[in-house]
Amino acid sequence: MKIRFGYRLGYYVPQTTPMVFLLHSQPRPDQRLLVQDTLMTTPEVPVFVYRDAFGNMCARLVAPPGNIEIWTEALLEDSGVPESACFDAAEVPVDALPPDTLQFLMPSRYCESDLLLTEAWNWFGSVAPGWSRVQAICDFVNARTQFGYGFARTTKTALETFNEGCGVCRDMAHLAIALCRAMNIPARYCTSYLGDIGVPPVDAPMDFAACMEVYLGGAWHVFDPRNNQRRIGRLLIARGRDAADVAISTSFGQSSLQSFRVHTELADEKQLVYAA
Repeated sequence: MKIRFGYRLGYYVPQTTPMVFLLHSQPRPDQRLLVQDTLMTTPEVPVFVYRDAFGNMCARLVAPPGNIEIWTEALLEDSGVPESACFDAAEVPVDALPPDTLQFLMPSRYCESDLLLTEAWNWFGSVAPGWSRVQAICDFVNARTQFGYGFARTTKTALETFNEGCGVCRDMAHLAIALCRAMNIPARYCTSYLGDIGVPPVDAPMDFAACMEVYLGGAWHVFDPRNNQRRIGRLLIARGRDAADVAISTSFGQSSLQSFRVHTELADEKQLVYAA
């Protein structure tokens, strides 16, 4: 299965402004980039690529005064099967966790796992540990959180999402991550492309999709509290402790977003088969 994907983001900066973008994809082993998602700019400016502390590919540039468009058009080869599930994946005791997973047990800017400790153990302490417990957390977040773009705000935290009972995919991921961490399960925040492949299309402009990865059975596994199902064609972009680590763009100076378009769809629309 071949999937076209890309973005076009328009910004206005009143003066010369350094910017950093986390938009390069990180394909799974069963995915392959046929056309690289190289970050391009209009007007053309030098772009420098580096890896951050989480292994994400970042693009750094200096935007000249005025309008600038950031864009890419790429092609992915995907297995065409839903994300794998490992129902017997067990929780790893904290004293046996690899050192690099421990940071994903700690409270972070948007995931106050310490403030949700009591609620987490009250709700999930009696649930069978491992995959079942993480799925129960996703079920809880999905059922309890009303989705709506009008509920979004950039400062919203997991605790606020828990108390307000509403949010967007970012907020739902933050809440599920915080609850997992409160249960001593390493969890990290992810940004991704996620098109309507194998599911009925959604009548809304496409955006980047937030999800999470959870460490079970010695490996990281994707969970999606917003959609709460294994999906086809998800392409991960960046991973971090929460959204603060993986902002799509960061401007070191005044800037305003003028346009925002993201797309991902089958290269051959004839391949599209909706799930029953």
